[in-house]
Amino acid sequence: MQNATELAAQIGEVLKSKKLLLAVAESCTGGGVAYAVTEVPGSSEWFDCGFVSYSNSSKTELLDIAAALIAQHGAVSEEIAAAMAESAIAHSEANVSLSTTGIAGPTGAVPGKPVGTVCFGWTVGGVTHTERRVFGGDRRAVREQTIVYALDKLLRYVREL
Repeated sequence: MQNATELAAQIGEVLKSKKLLLAVAESCTGGGVAYAVTEVPGSSEWFDCGFVSYSNSSKTELLDIAAALIAQHGAVSEEIAAAMAESAIAHSEANVSLSTTGIAGPTGAVPGKPVGTVCFGWTVGGVTHTERRVFGGDRRAVREQTIVYALDKLLRYVREL
């Protein structure tokens, strides 16, 4: 499997060719996606910005996600991942986005959401896609797998545009 920077470089080529900009909204990855993207020389041509909204209150304050929506579904949910991805576009110049929200561990598990649970959102071409995955390993492994998975799926979506 490719690493995050290799995936980001490929995403950049596609976005640049289609004259699109990317924004990211991250929780459990703590800026790791934005870091991988900005490792690519020239990424300023296709990367607009990143939001790290780790706490629930920051999701509300930075991304205008209703506290009631978080209370209803939980911060780690496909509904919140979708709202994060859509809000990243609404609060930026970007037209493509991805979001991550999850439980990297070692604590934080709740019934139905074990450590390693991550929800993703991708808004591409005006359509938002979501997915829930459960990754194994320690905190670092969960975060690394999340970053690579988020970028890999984004690459697939932007290639389809």
